[in-house]
Amino acid sequence: MSIWAEAGAVIASITTFDSFEMQTAFRSSGVWIVFGVVTALGAVATIGLYRLIPWLDRNLERSIIVYTYLVIAGIIFAGVIQRFYLNGQPPWSTTIPPLLFMVMAWFGCSYNVRLRTHLSFSEFRTNMPRPLQMGCLILDAVLWFGFCVIVVTTTARVTANSAANFQIVLGTDNLLQWYFIITVPVAFVLMAGRVLENLIEDLHNFRTGEPLIKQTVIGGDA
Repeated sequence: MSIWAEAGAVIASITTFDSFEMQTAFRSSGVWIVFGVVTALGAVATIGLYRLIPWLDRNLERSIIVYTYLVIAGIIFAGVIQRFYLNGQPPWSTTIPPLLFMVMAWFGCSYNVRLRTHLSFSEFRTNMPRPLQMGCLILDAVLWFGFCVIVVTTTARVTANSAANFQIVLGTDNLLQWYFIITVPVAFVLMAGRVLENLIEDLHNFRTGEPLIKQTVIGGDA
């Protein structure tokens, strides 16, 4: 079977909404083509959504980070009280927080890509000639997008496998793990949108003569 036929099988399996079909189809090499396109289209759609609703551009990832952190803190706080003062705690109080932390971490990663606080080497790059600075920024975009495609594809496989095997969060009766795992490819599609957003901004700055390399601060505003 050619890689294009495998890609067609992947698309067909997705349309069935059957996790067993998707699990089998996602094992092929064609899955890389499908989710590479999904990541690219998702990045474009993300930018369109951010321009349509600017509030999301400023606050989407930050809101997810803050509220997820509050839920984690609440579960842990209640679990401590229940353990030491009520002689018991829910068994899921030690398994759900790590999954929520995963959600918080990857959406936080997406936001910090927008802030360019991940290995930007700004002190080193400010001393480069302007064309070389632009070359480094384009290389950043290519590497980040490739990273997003890899993560979206591999975690889509993990999600389908988890759903097909009905993996349940430990300590719960019917809460499935894939509900949490699927947030990883979603976060990296948003990250791809941030990568494209940064690249568009860099190309505009290069054409207009604006500074290309700026000092960034973790926790600052985009």
